[in-house]
Amino acid sequence: MPFLPQISESRTRREFTDTFLGYDHRLKIGHGEYFDTENLTNDFYPLLSTRKKRGTVTALTSGQSMIEKDALAYIDNGVLYYNGNATGLTGISEGDKQLVGMGAYICIFPDKLYFNTQDDTDFGSMETHYANAPEGSTAAVTYQACKSDGTLYEQRTVSTTEPEDPSNGDIWVDSTTGTFYEWSSVQITWVEILTVFTKITFSTMGQLDVRDYDGVSIAGCPLEDLNGEKIVYAHGGSETEHDYVVVVGLLQSDLPDVQGRVTIDRNVPSMDFVCEAQNRLWGCFYGNDGTQNLNEICCCALGDFRNWRQYLGISTDSWTASVGSDGVWTGAVNYLGYPTFFKENCIHRVVISPEGAHQIIETECRGVQAGSHRSLQIVGETLFYKSRTDVCAWQGGFPTGISEALGDVKYYDAVAGTFGSKYYISMKDADNHWHLFVYDSAKSLWIREDSLHAKCFAAVDDELYCIDTEDRLLALNGTIGDLEETLTWKAESGLQYYQYPDSKYVSRCNFRLKCSGTIKLYMEYDSSGEWIESGSIASTGTDTVTIPVKPRRCDHLRYKLEGTGDVKLYSIARVYEIGSDY
Repeated sequence: MPFLPQISESRTRREFTDTFLGYDHRLKIGHGEYFDTENLTNDFYPLLSTRKKRGTVTALTSGQSMIEKDALAYIDNGVLYYNGNATGLTGISEGDKQLVGMGAYICIFPDKLYFNTQDDTDFGSMETHYANAPEGSTAAVTYQACKSDGTLYEQRTVSTTEPEDPSNGDIWVDSTTGTFYEWSSVQITWVEILTVFTKITFSTMGQLDVRDYDGVSIAGCPLEDLNGEKIVYAHGGSETEHDYVVVVGLLQSDLPDVQGRVTIDRNVPSMDFVCEAQNRLWGCFYGNDGTQNLNEICCCALGDFRNWRQYLGISTDSWTASVGSDGVWTGAVNYLGYPTFFKENCIHRVVISPEGAHQIIETECRGVQAGSHRSLQIVGETLFYKSRTDVCAWQGGFPTGISEALGDVKYYDAVAGTFGSKYYISMKDADNHWHLFVYDSAKSLWIREDSLHAKCFAAVDDELYCIDTEDRLLALNGTIGDLEETLTWKAESGLQYYQYPDSKYVSRCNFRLKCSGTIKLYMEYDSSGEWIESGSIASTGTDTVTIPVKPRRCDHLRYKLEGTGDVKLYSIARVYEIGSDY
């Protein structure tokens, strides 16, 4: 009996994936990872699922920035809104703003404005600018020697020799040296007055807006000793009484009704970035302030965001220090109670001293990328930010890169927010395409949600808000606002089946899922760039659905799932047959 030709059975292999590991944009990735995703989430890990629908809270005119301060606060078209209501703080300039919380206050930079969230009548400028006469004109000003509280010296003698028969409290001014003395009947001698004060009184009434111990700059006084940086030790005046300030200054004889134009300014320095730490605002500046080149870190007086030049020689004073590192500042944040400032190549952390002798610790390492200052966010106890090369996690030592899964794509202008254990970061690639990535720090997984271009984020209670470039106030968790309609989602695999050198083809795919919409499966063979529709699913329950795939021998392949509606993908089983070397 002749032997008939024998046909050998094709070798088959079944691969099963029931753990989905999110986004991974590298060339070689696992079966449970996806080279690209759209509108998916890792919330239901190890399942693959569509993200929550977002809510549109309101449409803005020109959203600028936002902050969480017991309630949501944001700036729209030059007006500060708090808890959904417009405040009296208007006229805010255009452009990007930094909102910094300090106690009950919201401080707005670079405009140097403030708003009290507990008293909506308390708002305005941190600075004050006073002139006793309009530009180009003069008015009467009186200068009188006094005590620190403004009490005038009633009995005063100016001479080269000591007065005879003085009484207790009499004042003698040595005209030769300008030294002030006060007669003490207890000590029976003239006691030198070490600090002499001058009361400057203006003809204006109720227009001078300063406070005791404000650090101010005075100009226009006839005596140079009264001009320059001064501390206001006392002030007064009202709508019926003349305004006055008391400052340190040597004045031998009173000068009544001197015509002049005197200006008093309480200035807040220009700062690139600002943060709050231990009841102070801390800022940094690199550049020319109009008079000199600066590279410094500074802070306001303790508990007083209005005073940045208050130097009384005590621990609560303002503070300024120069920094030797080169380059512009790129960000600032309060991390674990330390004011922390970034450049692209280093981190500066301020160690706050209770005596006021603050110190700066400099670490050369990956800092914040220029233009990505809004990427600084704290998740748990870890600080995340975008550096020039990657996304970093920092816990006080050296930063650690966490964005290997984002591949070799370069990203810029990152803006981030945080909610729970998740770090949301919106940034653009080199082709100016925007992406919203989410990193779940508890699972160490990335996912790409979509192309949302966020201006800023703020988390309040159970919601993460953002303002996008379409000037929409969005609630990303969908707990408020008008929800999106049906989501369109996508999951695109990486290159598959590198481990076998032989040609092979997929014979079928089994999906176990819960779906309230439709799903389509596409295949790309041998990096052809052509996606071939290979099956579809329409399901409303949890079931195993089989999609037969048209056999095609290939060296490698990719698959892509696209769908609409909600989906939870439990597992994928692929059966493929292995052929010859050719």
